[in-house]
Amino acid sequence: MIVTDQKPDREVLDAVKDYRTVFIIGCGSCATASRTGGEEECRAWADKLRDSGTVAAGYLVPQETCHVLLMKSMIRQSEEALSSDALLVLACGAGVQAVSAAADKPVVAGLNSMFLGTTYRAGEFLRYCSMCGTCVLSRTAGICPVTRCPKGLLNGPCGGMVGGMCEVDSAMECVWVTIHDRLKARGDQRELLRMNAPRNYVSAKHRRVVPANISRKSPSRDVQ
Repeated sequence: MIVTDQKPDREVLDAVKDYRTVFIIGCGSCATASRTGGEEECRAWADKLRDSGTVAAGYLVPQETCHVLLMKSMIRQSEEALSSDALLVLACGAGVQAVSAAADKPVVAGLNSMFLGTTYRAGEFLRYCSMCGTCVLSRTAGICPVTRCPKGLLNGPCGGMVGGMCEVDSAMECVWVTIHDRLKARGDQRELLRMNAPRNYVSAKHRRVVPANISRKSPSRDVQ
């Protein structure tokens, strides 16, 4: 899930100060799990807008705010959203851009997108993936060095590792030591002798992806 964090109230209020009416759009998926864009947070922001002198026209919490066609449909069916001067979006960057593509209105982002999180327990997330587009997990014991190594080393450990601990954070075990130990326990240390190739930044940055098992009648085009 995409882990988000609420922007400072002042930053958001400054961004909406020139609009008379603002409609709030949350997210029933990731932002709700992060407790940054669910029903409760939407109601809280409606109160904050009213206290600042802005009219809160209402709110909705789609199941997936990052779905452009879903957002077009939901906004089209909401008179409050259509009549508002701007939309305050409590969702990740993908959600904000989906709303922007779905509605011809100013869009204000209420959250900062932090990382792709692995859920440890309810409300607690681990930064394990950076969505880099060139996954090496099958060769690194299911542990991502791009994200979990502070230097993002595809081949390690670096020369700064001391006693198995990271030189950037001495309280943290070097992720390459963790990878080595896990591979060793599986009797699969030969993977450490194979160098991971440099990341392919071109293929990793496709702007539109259509799964291979889904056919399209018309050629795909980039969505700006």
